[in-house]
Amino acid sequence: MREKMGRKFLRDKLSSGSGGMNGIKNSLCTFVSKSKEFAMRDEKSEKVMKEFYIPDYIVVPEESNSSSGPGTSDDEDDAPSCPVIVFINSKSGGQLGSQLLITYRSLLNQNQVIDLGEKKPDKVLHQVYARLHKLKCNGDQFAAEIEKRLRIIVAGGDGTAGWLLGVISDLKLPQPPPIATVPLGTGNNLPFAFGWGKKNPGTDRLSVEAFLEQVRTAKEVKIDSWHIIMRMRIPKEGSFDPIAPLELPHSLHAFHRVSHSDSLNMDGYHTFRGGFWNYFSMGMDAQISYAFHSERKLHPEKFKNQFVNQRTYLKLACTQGWFLASVSHPSSRNIAQLARVKIMKVGQGQWVNLDIPRSIRSIVCLNLPSFSGGLNPWGNPSHKKLLDRDLTPPYVDDGFFEVVGFRNAWHGLVLFAPNGHGTRLAQAHRIRFEFCKGAADHTFMRMDGEPWKQPLPADDDKVVVEISHRGQVTMLATPACRTRSVRDPSTCFHEEGSDIDEEDESSAEDWEERRKFGAAGTFKIPDGFDIAQLS
Repeated sequence: MREKMGRKFLRDKLSSGSGGMNGIKNSLCTFVSKSKEFAMRDEKSEKVMKEFYIPDYIVVPEESNSSSGPGTSDDEDDAPSCPVIVFINSKSGGQLGSQLLITYRSLLNQNQVIDLGEKKPDKVLHQVYARLHKLKCNGDQFAAEIEKRLRIIVAGGDGTAGWLLGVISDLKLPQPPPIATVPLGTGNNLPFAFGWGKKNPGTDRLSVEAFLEQVRTAKEVKIDSWHIIMRMRIPKEGSFDPIAPLELPHSLHAFHRVSHSDSLNMDGYHTFRGGFWNYFSMGMDAQISYAFHSERKLHPEKFKNQFVNQRTYLKLACTQGWFLASVSHPSSRNIAQLARVKIMKVGQGQWVNLDIPRSIRSIVCLNLPSFSGGLNPWGNPSHKKLLDRDLTPPYVDDGFFEVVGFRNAWHGLVLFAPNGHGTRLAQAHRIRFEFCKGAADHTFMRMDGEPWKQPLPADDDKVVVEISHRGQVTMLATPACRTRSVRDPSTCFHEEGSDIDEEDESSAEDWEERRKFGAAGTFKIPDGFDIAQLS
C-alpha cells in the first residue's frame, strides 16, 4: 500500500513538471519522510495488535491445524496481555456489521474473529476451551496464560449480546471470560449500561484500535443472571400475523413436560426455560417492540441504520396507541386484569401478593439501569423513600431486580426529566405471574429486546411465568459505566435529588429445572435461524 501511494505521489510530481531537479529532490525528501511516518505508525499499530492476537494453534480445530504452537513453558512471557475472541453479527447495524468484520480481520488473526452468520458461538467456544485444556495438560504455559487473560467481544444488538451471555453460562467454564459489547443494535441497552455507548460505532481501523484499547483497560463487573420458567399449553392454532403464535425468543426453549408434582401436570402442558440479564417486560411496551420486530421481519430492507430504526420505532409507538392508551388499549389488557402477581424476597421463603394499580399497562422486571434506549425506569430513590418503603439501593449484583410499572407513553416520557421514574412496585428475588382465562386472549412479552406474542388461557387452562435468581456473569465496563456494584465502593449509591412523585420452597423437580439453567443447549440457536432477526 505504501509503495503504491509512493509511486502515485512521484508520478503526480513528475507529471506536473514544476520545480525542475530541485522540485524532484524536494518531492523525494517528502516521500521518504512520509514513508518513514507510515512505517513507524504501522509498526506501532502492529506492536499494539500483538497484545490481542491469538495464534492459529489455539483457535483452529486440531484436525485442520498443522501448527504445533509454542508448546513449552518458556513461552509464558510471550503471551498477549489481552487476548480476545471477537463475535460479530454481520447482519446487525445495516452494513456496519460486515464492515466491522473486515476491519477486525485485517487487524487480528482472522480465525479469532467470528461471523455469527457462519459459526455458532457455543461450538466455537467449546472447541477453543477443549483445545486450551488439552494444551495445558501437556504443559503449555502459553495456552494457560491465554485462558487466564481471555476476553470476549460481541458486536450486535442486545439480543446478540444475550445470546453470547447465555452460551457462556451454558458452557460452565472454570474461568468464564468477561464480555465487552459493541453497540450495533437499535436500543443498545446492554452496551450503554457498561459504558460502551449506545450509538453505532465507527468501523475504520483507528476506531477499532481505540475500542480494543478500551477492552484492554476495562474493569470486570459481576451482574446477576435471571432464570425464567414458563409453563403453558401449546396452542394448536392461531394467526401467524406474520409470526407464528408461539415464536419465542432464542433464549427461551422447550424443556420437557411440567414436573410430576406440579398442578399443571396434564396432557398438552410444557415447560419453557431460559434467562435474561437486563430486563423482562410485559404489556404495551412489549407490544410496540413486537410490532417493530414483525415489520423488520417482513421488510428487512427498510431497516438499514440506527436512525431509521429508531424513527420507525417511535412511529409504531404512536400507531399502536401507546400515547392514547386509555382510549385505544382495553382495560382487560391492563396488568392487574391479566395476571395475579406474587413476589418473594431473600430469606422470606413464601410468596406474597403484589398489588398493582389498575392503570398500569406495562410492567418491567429490571436488572440493569438501562431500558428503552438507555433510560432508567427505577431512578434514584431518596434515602427517605428507601427507608419508608423498605427498599435497598439498586445494584446489579445484589440478587434483586426492580419491578416498575407504566400507565402509558406520557408516563414513560417522565424518564427524560431529571430524577424521573416509573411507578416503583417492588424489589424482588423471585416473581411469579399466573394467567387464567379472561377477556384477553393474548398479551406481549419480551426479554432483553426480544419480543413475542404470548397466548393466554382459554377455558380452564393456566399459564405460569416465574423468574428467579440463578448465578452471575462477568461483564467488562469502561469508566463511563452506569451500573453500581455492591462489591465496588467506587460505584456506591449516591442520592441525586428528589424524585418526581406520582403515585415456599419449590419441589425437587422444580429445582432441577432451575439447576439445569446452565446445561448446554439452553441458548443454542437452531440451524438455519436467520440472525438478522436478533436485535
